[in-house]
Amino acid sequence: MTDTQFGPRGWTPEQLDDQTGKTYLITGANSGTGFQAARILLSKNAKVVMLNRSTDKSAAAIAELKEEFGTRAEVSFIRMDLASLSSVREAAARVNETVRQIDALICNAAIAQVPSRELTEDGFESQLGTNHYGHFLLSGLLFDRIEQSRGRIVVVASLGYNMGLKTIKFDDMNWDQGYGPNIAYSQSKLAQMMFAYELQDRLAAAGRSGVEIYVCHPGASATSLIATSGSRIMRAVWWLMAKTPFVQTAWEGAYPEVMSATEEGLEQRALYGPTGRLESVGPVGRGTLNAHAYDKQVMSRLWQVSEEAVGFEWQIRLGAG
Repeated sequence: MTDTQFGPRGWTPEQLDDQTGKTYLITGANSGTGFQAARILLSKNAKVVMLNRSTDKSAAAIAELKEEFGTRAEVSFIRMDLASLSSVREAAARVNETVRQIDALICNAAIAQVPSRELTEDGFESQLGTNHYGHFLLSGLLFDRIEQSRGRIVVVASLGYNMGLKTIKFDDMNWDQGYGPNIAYSQSKLAQMMFAYELQDRLAAAGRSGVEIYVCHPGASATSLIATSGSRIMRAVWWLMAKTPFVQTAWEGAYPEVMSATEEGLEQRALYGPTGRLESVGPVGRGTLNAHAYDKQVMSRLWQVSEEAVGFEWQIRLGAG
């Protein structure tokens, strides 16, 4: 699909204005596209708060960023494990105490292709629990601060939403039967997208325009995602693929999420990412969004199920915002 909104080269960091005074929260920002997104934003004088699981890796990432951008670079870290609802609550409380402004929450962190079925400490299938439920709760707990800032929520999805069942397996969301690394991953990413599009609908219905919600994907990017959670075979396949033109760099993979967090004039009911070969590489712009990602009946039911699962009810009422 060709998108000429940003010219033949698509959106690039060169189009990003100075970000002095802006604050961005990024989950999973100590490596991969999240780290590169932090680099891009810091290069434009933004403030970045990383929400990561590993203290040691976060300290190393911050040291690397300060070496590149100077000791005055405004980058910090709050520990958060998306696979733990209690950790998400603790991190959100810390953010609300210490971060006065959130111009965008970038829901970047994910796990993928977990070889065998695992459960989080809260009893969720690990990919659904980490990728969807963790971000669903985090976004809800930080929503008031984002709305006060007239900020954004950016959901980093995956083209994997087009695989698997292309819907939510409500009768067995934890995959007690028929678990597969790819099919479970696909459902988790579809769930993230449905959360975003349903939130758009709920805000519009309530007349609350203070928060914009965008969905993007990095395409096929050379990150540590598969190496972190995938099987040995998947890691080997990905290692080989990363050496071909079908895979781009993590730096390029960060473009869609930075664009979605900063660029004006974007459509909310859309999917942004590479627009070249198979929409997995190439110029960044508006790509193809398939209708099963915003099936209203499924989205609404998923929202209710998610609120019950994480024990948090979003307060979206008419007239605020």
